[in-house]
Amino acid sequence: MKICETYSHLNGLEFLLVHSRKLWREIKAVITQVDGEKCKTKISKEKTMRGKLLYSPVAMNARFSELLKAKDWKESRVSYWLTKSEKLIRKTLSMSAEDQKKEIEAAGEKAIYSYNQTDFVKDRVAIEVQFGKYSFVAYDLFVKHLAFYVGDQIDVGIEILPMKTLQSQMSSGVPYYEGEFYNVVRQGRGVPAVPLVIIGVEP
Repeated sequence: MKICETYSHLNGLEFLLVHSRKLWREIKAVITQVDGEKCKTKISKEKTMRGKLLYSPVAMNARFSELLKAKDWKESRVSYWLTKSEKLIRKTLSMSAEDQKKEIEAAGEKAIYSYNQTDFVKDRVAIEVQFGKYSFVAYDLFVKHLAFYVGDQIDVGIEILPMKTLQSQMSSGVPYYEGEFYNVVRQGRGVPAVPLVIIGVEP
């Protein structure tokens, strides 16, 4: 695979180039090691593409996972407690999970446990490889990466997406770089409030 486009949100790429240049080289190397043609294994059952050989999201995700785990990228979770009170949520956002629970219960409210999980984290950088459904990307960008950033677990979030040229040779419903890039730019320069690098790839 090759990187076709890269978008730096809130100086995410600049941060990597200054503070984590070695990690950025490693990410680029992993992408180039994914052989897209070997992942062209899915026979379409959709009406418009019946019988056509397509790129398999499952195969591509599996190959990315194999390569990243070999370089010690590991799954991580950020746990937190929430409640129905806006005032309490604002007060506890920056606290540790333990202190959040105590503060919510001390106020007489019910503390509800929740968490966000990401598959690949290393040296305060998180990666999401998204060849699934398009709705997952918004969750990655506006919830997952943000939760890890607010929780002081990462400095930058990275989202790897297919370019439209690749997505058009995959199942329907798969997100693509150009569409998600548009969605982020449309929100304005400060949203989401986390440094990001959005990467568009193709074989």
